[in-house]
Amino acid sequence: MALLEIKNVDISYGKNVTVSDCNLTLEQGEICSIVGESGSGKTTVIRAVLGLLAGGGKVTAGEILFEGKSLLGLDKKQWRDLRGHDISMIFQDSGAMMNQTRKIGNTFVEYIRTHENLSKKEAWAKGRDMLTRMHLPDGDRIMRSYPFQLSGGMRQRVGIAMGMTYQPKLLLADEPTSALDVTTQAQIVRQMMELRDEYGTSIILVTHDLGVATYMGDKIVVMKNGKIEDRGSRDHMLHQTDNAYTKLLLDAVPSVGGKRYV
Repeated sequence: MALLEIKNVDISYGKNVTVSDCNLTLEQGEICSIVGESGSGKTTVIRAVLGLLAGGGKVTAGEILFEGKSLLGLDKKQWRDLRGHDISMIFQDSGAMMNQTRKIGNTFVEYIRTHENLSKKEAWAKGRDMLTRMHLPDGDRIMRSYPFQLSGGMRQRVGIAMGMTYQPKLLLADEPTSALDVTTQAQIVRQMMELRDEYGTSIILVTHDLGVATYMGDKIVVMKNGKIEDRGSRDHMLHQTDNAYTKLLLDAVPSVGGKRYV
């Protein structure tokens, strides 16, 4: 049984269907990269998986199954139990998703205590230990910091630490490296790969960056205008696909010295 199955899913905002007939299967420990232009529906798909569609968006057709059970129609308590424990999400700028007037430690402790019956001291220690696992030095100092006091790369590591606190089976990553410099991007990508290797976490990565997509992804899904345009293994998509749109995306990757780094 697959970990996640998206079957013939349509996602609509009012009368407008923004994603249509989406099908995707993800096995345990597998990484799937979803690529495509802005507005192609990439983020909408992963938000639907976590029940976080904004602005009145709804799944209007099809089914989303996690470990064989439907995610559609879960109540608030069921979602609260699922999010963070079994499915987590990393955003494009994790720091921007945090309350800028609250210290990271306060947010982290509250998050942990929402899912687990721990004292504030115990939750603080757990949060600090997760920051250390994400190669963030002096976890206590970071816990006492505000989000705006950290660099973009550090904020992303905080976001990953929070997302991985309960070693979820599925991690949804929405453009997790796009706001970072190249060196920090590489560090974040390596740490996400380590999570897969250490915990067997499955990852759906949404990205514009074909280099990141092909480096991380066991398989690649290309979206265009709310539909899946092309899909296949990393090797197939790089060397064997006949899809004209995929070829255009690959051709758009800058070359250095006549060589494309994807």
